Formats: sequence, structure tokens, C-alpha cells
Amino acid sequence: MSGDYRSRVERKQATKQVKSKKAKKRKTKSAFKMIVLTLVIFMMLSIIGGIAAFAYFVKDAPPLDEAKIKDPLSSTIYDMNGRKIAELGGQKRTYISYSDIPKVLENAVLATEDARFYQHHGVDFIRLGGAVLANFKEGFGAEGGSTITQQVVKLTFLSREKTLKRKVQELWLALRLEQKYSKHEILEIYLNKIYYSNGVYGVAKAAEYYFGKTNLKDLTLPEAALLAGLPQSPNNYNPYERPEAAKQRRDIVLSLMAEHGFITKEEAEKAKQVPIQSMLVDRKKHNQSAAIPYDSFIDEVIKEVTDQANVNVYEDGLKIYTTLDPDAQSYVEDLLNSNDLFTDKKDLQAAIALIDTKTGEIRALGGGRNEEDVTFGFNYATQRVGQPGSTIKPILDYGPAIEYLQWSTAHQLVDEPYQYSNGTPIKNWNGTYEGPMTMRMALAKSRNIPALKALQAVGLERAKQFANKLGMGFDKIYESYAIGGLEKGVSPLQMAGAYSAFGNNGVYIKPHAVTKIVFPDNTEMDLTPKPKVAMKDYTAYMITDMLKTVVQSGTGTLANVPGLHVAGKTGTTNYPEDVARQYGLPSNAVPDSWFVGYTPNYTAAVWTGFSKRSSTANLSIYEQKLPRLLFKKVMAHVDRGGEDFPMPKSVVKLPIKKGSNPPQLAGKFTPKDEIAYECFVRGSEPTETAKDEQPIAPTNLQATYDPAADAISLTWQYDNDLENVAFEVRIKNDKGETAVLPATNLSLTISRPTKGAVYTFEVYTISKDGQVKSEQPATATLQVPDDQQNSETTPPPEQNGNNNNGSTDGTNNGSNNNGNGGSNSSGEQNSNGGGTDGNTIPTNPTTPPTQNNDNNNTTGSNSTNRIGKSLLPSSGDGSTISIP
Repeated sequence: MSGDYRSRVERKQATKQVKSKKAKKRKTKSAFKMIVLTLVIFMMLSIIGGIAAFAYFVKDAPPLDEAKIKDPLSSTIYDMNGRKIAELGGQKRTYISYSDIPKVLENAVLATEDARFYQHHGVDFIRLGGAVLANFKEGFGAEGGSTITQQVVKLTFLSREKTLKRKVQELWLALRLEQKYSKHEILEIYLNKIYYSNGVYGVAKAAEYYFGKTNLKDLTLPEAALLAGLPQSPNNYNPYERPEAAKQRRDIVLSLMAEHGFITKEEAEKAKQVPIQSMLVDRKKHNQSAAIPYDSFIDEVIKEVTDQANVNVYEDGLKIYTTLDPDAQSYVEDLLNSNDLFTDKKDLQAAIALIDTKTGEIRALGGGRNEEDVTFGFNYATQRVGQPGSTIKPILDYGPAIEYLQWSTAHQLVDEPYQYSNGTPIKNWNGTYEGPMTMRMALAKSRNIPALKALQAVGLERAKQFANKLGMGFDKIYESYAIGGLEKGVSPLQMAGAYSAFGNNGVYIKPHAVTKIVFPDNTEMDLTPKPKVAMKDYTAYMITDMLKTVVQSGTGTLANVPGLHVAGKTGTTNYPEDVARQYGLPSNAVPDSWFVGYTPNYTAAVWTGFSKRSSTANLSIYEQKLPRLLFKKVMAHVDRGGEDFPMPKSVVKLPIKKGSNPPQLAGKFTPKDEIAYECFVRGSEPTETAKDEQPIAPTNLQATYDPAADAISLTWQYDNDLENVAFEVRIKNDKGETAVLPATNLSLTISRPTKGAVYTFEVYTISKDGQVKSEQPATATLQVPDDQQNSETTPPPEQNGNNNNGSTDGTNNGSNNNGNGGSNSSGEQNSNGGGTDGNTIPTNPTTPPTQNNDNNNTTGSNSTNRIGKSLLPSSGDGSTISIP
């Protein structure tokens, strides 16, 4: 029985397990079906949604207007006030057909821009898929998948904003364009539309401009590769201005041609060996049938718009809003083209870049001299013109030292014989050495050796980082850069942008000429650069404070403008020794001179140099001053003044005893001429005070009255050197009369005192600047006899160890304690200078007298003090004063 029971129980359990497994399988199948159904529904909804979105975006797409493909629309340019200043359009170009395009050029373009051009129908979905993946990883707009057909659409019909809507419209119009035009026609349109920098549109004009070839079939492989690579970023790959970047881009095109089988690897490598410069003809200027006004400025406008918006300013019907100040631009152009300042030296050139200090907006660009007959020639204001010389020192040397090391403006550097790290000697501009000096004075005097020491203390890498935040674009720097020995030159606009950050509280805004562009469909693109914090506010202010010293008392005084708060730096350069020998120039010949400066409102960089090297390309002493003179004229014209640069809370400015190292605070008794005000990063200021001694008091003050001369003689002693001190004599009597008189020697004579009055005299020692006084005076008291006491007899004066010489005509004899000199009594003053002479006692005896700053006292010289009509000579030892 028990066996049967177990069998029945087991059978029931087994049956339950089988049923349970079947139920689980049914649930799993049901869940899988639900997931699949959900995915199918989601995909269908996504497709429907995608179609709906596509249709929504496409409905606003502009029509495929054939006229726009062939008939260009001119663009209008507006100034800072919204007034029209120029219209660009109708530019002459050489139009070519597909039959004019050589295979080597076509292959270079296809390998670079659209290798599957002949396989797709306007949109390359394989390439687009790769771009979509990249955009998911790096953000929308990270990589483009545009075909040549799509680029024609962008160049002709759409704005350049990177949005999903514009991309959908681009795809739609590209598909439609391929239905209307053949591949050869589309390629022809593309090659006639694209921009090649330097104001050149279309491949035919580009071949002529760069290579001097009017027949495209004469193009070589390296030339075709260079042209194919330019459109991606025309100005950045400009072979005249950036030959290294142009070569790198050309070589990439050659590698792509080999990769896609258009050429062999051997052909690519051979073509890569051709130097860029050997391919180019001399740079040409664009002659225009109708000159464009403000062409130096508009040249920069075209570059910015084509770089950032990738449009054709001559055909796309744009409204371009700029930062131009027409008054400033006209003044700069007239100044550069006038003969008021310039000499007639051959090939002498100059350029000016003027920007708004606070916004980076370009107000005027003076691109060169005597170029009124051409448009868009070489723009000396925006292109590299030469090394910056000492104008680089705030950017690479002292700015980084304050930023990273928190040096104060009082930081001591020794100007002494010195070498670069490789052992090469470095010299100052005048070949001399001045020993220890503050960083402020090293910059003000433009000393080279302290600048190099500052760069070495900071380190090359940190200095490079600091400079690049100011738009300098250094890949690598060397110690020679400390004094401006750059491998590549700089442009005035670049230098103006860097300096403007010092005047803008450390905020760098890239100089720009365009604020926005409006497309024919009224969509707008904002081209205003975003502000970037380039340095601490204390760095900006302390550099500015030092650069103000450069203008006030250093090498830049010629640039100072009365009524404006000006900071700036001078700079000059020299030729390398081999170049100077090549052109027969002296070893100290100067090819470039700079001044870069700013106020709270404007920043300007001014360069003077030569358009080419020659035996006369050497700036004279006067010509080296031209940038300072030009800067002063421009600033005086445009700047209406205003508040000074505000000192941030991160900076403290303190009185420092000159020559102290480390810096010491000026003490209570530090002479004024030994005090300098210096800036410190808050928290790093000195706490030790200079222990300057208070002047000791004079001693043995003696007062005697001479009845014959009717004068009181004061004498005293001083136990230290008289070189740095003077004396202050305080006089009062019991009649209420007072006077305060200066003296530089050890005696003073007072004529015609009040009869019967009791006089009290106090003599203090003071510093020459009058700022520090001895704590105690020497004192003496004397009563002057009245007339009644002197009526019967006139006793001889007290000699007090001194002799009295002079005239005996019954008037003032000009008592001379050392037996020297005398005087007349004609009632007119005879002034020959010296000592404390020339003091005038005012009619109000309580008012201190006016002081004479001539302290070169010479024994035996006579000078007098005028009181009413009285002429009173003094001895060489002191002064003669008349008491009313």
C-alpha cells in the first residue's frame, strides 16, 4: 500500500511540474511578442515622426531658384551706427566650363571633398552615417558629411547655421538639384563658386592669382592639390601668409588622392617635396574699376565672414553689420597718406590697428601708405609685418611673472652682463648695464637682461600659455622670444588685441570687425566673439600701472596725450647679422619700430617699417619715433577721456623705500625723493618698514642785534652733513608778528626788526623735500632796543666771532658774517641766486613765504628779499629778511 501511495503522490507532483513548465513557456513567448510588437510600433512611430518632421522642415525650404546659381546678389556692409558704407558684388571672374577642368584638378577635388561624387544622388548616406556617429559622440556639428552637391546648396540657398532644420533642407535641396543638373554641371558650378582667400573666387582666378596660369590644363599635381585643399579654410591655408599650414593641407590632399587610387604613392611623395614658395608667383593686388572705400577694414570684414560663415560675400546677398567708426577710419587713412610726419625714404611703410579696449571691436585699420589706387592689397594692419621687439615683454615676460609668481612692481632684478641658457651673450639696446632695479623701471627703460631673467623664472611653457590666451598663437617659444626675437612676425591687429586685455581687467576679446550677418531669408548669424578671462585682474592692473610709467617717464613719453590715461610700450628690432651683411647695412640697423598702447577706451598698435629689404631699409632715429607720434595723434583725435583704470581689490599700492630689497615700506622719516609707490598682490605686500632716522636738531642757536645795520643775525650749528637737509626758522615777537623762513646754511639775517619787541626764534632741521622735521628745535630769545634807547649813542654790534663788512652809507649794509660781499641800497633788488635767497615775506606775516627751488648756494653770491620797496642783500652764509 505504501508503495502505491508513493507512486500516486509522485505522479501528481510530476504532473504539476509539467504544467508549470508549460505555463512559463507560454509567458516567455507572450513577453517576447510584446517586446517585438512594442519595437515595431516604436519604429513605425519613429518613421512616421521622422517623415512628419522631414516634411515640416522641408516645407520652409527656399525654392530651387536657378537664377541664384548663375546670377549673384550683392552684399551690403554697414558701419557701427547702422549706416551703409559699401556694397560688394559684380566682381569680375573667369567662368570655366567642365571641359576646361583638367582631370588632375577634378581628381584632387573629389578625393578631398567627395570621393563618391559619381556614385550618389546628391547625398552620400554612407558618409552621412559616419558623420552622424561622430556627432552623437562629440556633439552636433562635430563632423560634416556634405557632398559637393550639398555644398553648392549651402553656398547658394541656405544660411550657415549648424541646425537640424538647415541640414534637412540641405539634403532635400541636394536631391532636387541632382534631378535638374548633371554631375558635370554641378561640379562646374561648385568650382566657379568657391572662395580661395585674398578676395579670389572661382578656381580659374585662383590659378591665375597664385600660379600665374590662365589655362587650368597647365596645372601641375602639387598646384592642383593646393587649390583643392584651400576651400576648407581659405584664410588659414593662405600660402602667402601661412605657407607651413598650406603645405600641410596640400600634402593631406596628395595622400587622399593616393588613398583613393587617383595617383600612386610614389607620385604623391614626389609632389610633397615641392616647396610652397617655389609654386607661387609674386603676390598681386586687386585693381578695381570702382574703388571700395575703407578697403583695409573691408578686407578684414571679408576674411571674418568667409572664415566663420563660409559664404560668398560677392554673390550671397548678405547684410553685414560691422564695428567701423568712419570718422576714425578716415582720420587714420589721411594720417598715413599725409607727408606731415613721414620722410620720403624708399619703401617706408606704416600701419595702424585701432580697437575698442572694452569690446575688442575694430574701429579703424590703416593697412598701409599710398595705396589709394588699389583695393585689397597687402594689409599691413592685419598681416604679419615683422618681429615685435620689446612690445612683447608685457606678454611673455612680466605679465606671466605677475600671474604665476605674484611678483610686485617693486620686484628687484639685476641688469648685468648675462647669457642665454645656451651660453650666447645677451645685451641691452645701448650696450650698458644699470645694476639692480625694480621690474617697473626695467620695463620703463626697456632693459633686455631683466626681461630674459623674468621669462626664465616663469618658464617657457607657462609663458607660452599666458601669451596664447592673448591670441598670440605660439606653437613653441624660445628664450630669445623674451626680447621679441620671434621666428614669425606679428600683426598690429594681433598686438592690439593682446594689449587690450591688460586694459580690460584681464578679459580678452578677439579683435573683430563684424557683429552679425543677415541672410536673404532674414535669418541672422552672430559673429561676436565670446569674452575670455586671460589673466587675473591683479596681473592686468599691475602691467597697466607699469606701462603708464613707460609713457610718463620711460621710453614712451612721446606717445603721452595730455588729459588721457595712457599705458603703452615701445619696441624696435634689428636685422640678423647675415641679413645686414647681405644688404650692406650697419649691424645696428633697425627694420621695425612699434608702439602699442591703450587707454580705458581705445587700444592702438602702430608699426613702421619697410615693404621690402634693401640697402636703405634702415629706420633713422626720427623714423623710429613715428609710431609714438602717430599713436599720439590718433588717440588725441578719437578719445574724449574719462575715468582712469580702476584698481581691483586684489591689488594694494604702497609707498616703498627706493632700493630696498626685499621691498620695505617707507618710514615716517623716509625722504620724499626716496619713496616710490609700487603695486602688490594683496596678501603679498611687505610688512617691514624702513628705519630712516629723523633729522637731528640744530644746536647753539645765537641771536645778536646790530644797531648800525638795524638787523638781527642768527647763527647755529649742525653736527651732520648738510647735503640732504635744510632748515626752517620760525620767528615771533610779543607784538603778534610771526614768520616762517627757509634756510639752507647755518645763518640768517633779519633786517629792520620792530623796535622794543622781544623776539623768539626756533630753528628746525628739515629734509630737502620738506617732508621730515627734527623733533626738537634750537631756540633763542632777543629783545630789540627801542629808538629812545638808541637816540644818544649807537653801540657797536656784537661781533659773536664774526666780522661785519660792507658799505657805510648809513643804510642797510647787508651784514656778512664771513666777511664776504656787500650790497647796494638803491631800493632795487639785485638777485644773483643761491641758497635760501629770493624768499619773499608777505605783507601778512603769518603766511609762510614762497620758497626758491634753487638750492645751489655759492659762498660770496648775493641775493635779496623784496619787502615793499626795500632791497636787502644777504651774505653767502644765509639770508637777509626784513620784518615789517
